[in-house]
Amino acid sequence: MHISDYIDHTLLEPTATETQIKMLCEEAIAYGFKAVCVNGCWVKWVSELLKDSKVQVATVVGFPLGAMSTAAKVAEAKDALENGADEVDMVLNVGWLKSQKYDKVQQDIAEVKKTIGRKVLKVILETGYLTDDEKAKACELAVAAEADFVKTSTGFGTGGATFEDILLMKTVVGDKALIKASGGVRDRETAVRYISLGVSRIGTSSGVKLVTE
Repeated sequence: MHISDYIDHTLLEPTATETQIKMLCEEAIAYGFKAVCVNGCWVKWVSELLKDSKVQVATVVGFPLGAMSTAAKVAEAKDALENGADEVDMVLNVGWLKSQKYDKVQQDIAEVKKTIGRKVLKVILETGYLTDDEKAKACELAVAAEADFVKTSTGFGTGGATFEDILLMKTVVGDKALIKASGGVRDRETAVRYISLGVSRIGTSSGVKLVTE
């Protein structure tokens, strides 16, 4: 098992500089990471930096709150695609989920998926804000909307990935969607355990540490 195959090398801090983003891309190429994940403003440049590599370009949509309109998320996803993104990590509308507006939550995800077509869509549940029942429902809605992945967290909310959440998500999605653990994965031992529990991707800013430990 190569941990590098699982890593979305991530830098989403608002203070991230051009120098740091360039370094992120260079590290991703050097260590053979699956993808880099950056904010939308960097996508066009990053896709140029990575064009001769196998590293995928991932970006975030509706980040980090998920509370903007569906039309805004769709516009953001379209822009990301036009600038060269291969994958989109969108934040689910937590307020709608908690209001039991399940049709709206599902439509929100489905509209973004429709916009990006065969490109990969990961739906961030922001598990730190949810009860177990809400986590399960969010997974069901993401699958119904044909998302490719369900993902734990933004890293900007109240909690990150937990082993318990991964087990719960796996129980709900089965083989109908993949799982990404994100938020607080900072050492190799933790990453290996997540992989053993069935995650297909790990979002982390500690990618280099994970593969060199």
